[in-house]
Amino acid sequence: MTQPYDLITMGRIGVDIYPLQTGVPLAQVETFGKFLGGSATNVAVAAARLGRRSAVISRTGRDPFGDYVHQALRDFGVDDRWVTSVDAYPTPVTFCEIFPPDDFPLYFYRRPKAPDLVIRPEELDQEALAAARIFWITGTGLCEEPSRSATLAALEARAKAGPTVFDLDWRPMFWGGEGGASGDGGATGAAAMATARPYYEAALRHATVAVGNVDEAEVATGLRDPKACAHALLEKGVELAVIKQGPKGVLAVHRDGRTAEVPPTPVEVVNGLGAGDAFGGALCHGLLAGWELEPMMRYANAAGAIVASRLACSSAMPTAGEVDAFLADR
Repeated sequence: MTQPYDLITMGRIGVDIYPLQTGVPLAQVETFGKFLGGSATNVAVAAARLGRRSAVISRTGRDPFGDYVHQALRDFGVDDRWVTSVDAYPTPVTFCEIFPPDDFPLYFYRRPKAPDLVIRPEELDQEALAAARIFWITGTGLCEEPSRSATLAALEARAKAGPTVFDLDWRPMFWGGEGGASGDGGATGAAAMATARPYYEAALRHATVAVGNVDEAEVATGLRDPKACAHALLEKGVELAVIKQGPKGVLAVHRDGRTAEVPPTPVEVVNGLGAGDAFGGALCHGLLAGWELEPMMRYANAAGAIVASRLACSSAMPTAGEVDAFLADR
């Protein structure tokens, strides 16, 4: 086998079709930009931009958008060997509306089924998964079969051989719910969480790190207080719980008793989408470097803030030099 990857991510991939105008309803937008998308994919891109060797496990349609995804991955320096095509389904596209500073509705076009939910257990390179320095999975990968079984099989093959990150990544609409998070999930929000929770708990038993905001942590724990969520995640099997608190910053709690609570890094927000993925890539960068909790959280916060101040997601991911310069100015 070749040299182990610094990071392998597994999950969503597709094309983001984002407005080139801000503050304009989608129905009135006249021009759009095309970008590589998908949370697991963006995390791999973010890590690659920071100098890490990364790869993605996912699937596309056999169509021009699938061709674009492969080319974009290569352009970002992300290995696409485990991104394969599915004849039956188109490559997903995602639209958004941009209303800074905090309203960015997403519209997912992933039906009748997204190819990245057709990852099968028998297709996994278990040797590469075990050897990777970090392995990253998402909650979305658990929402349908065969991706659910493949995600859990990948975690079992990994067997906590190194940092294994579970991005809690809660999207109620993928579980039969409504809204953007549990707090606004409508009449079906609680039912969607109840459906997802056993699978989240199964994944947590194989993970060493859990990352998510309070809404996402609630899916896994049934709790909403950040500190209570963090400790509940530790009890469910992880060694490090990272709770993103938006304007209150980020909380990190390690099983060994170490904690860090870091305030947000103020920026003029252009598009908040992708900031969490930049945070994730930078978190992996810090884990690989062996950083202490507080500097790692500050660095990840800074990477997320940089992306929030830009229009795109994948192509907005900062380099290490950009993050260092950003922190030096603060």
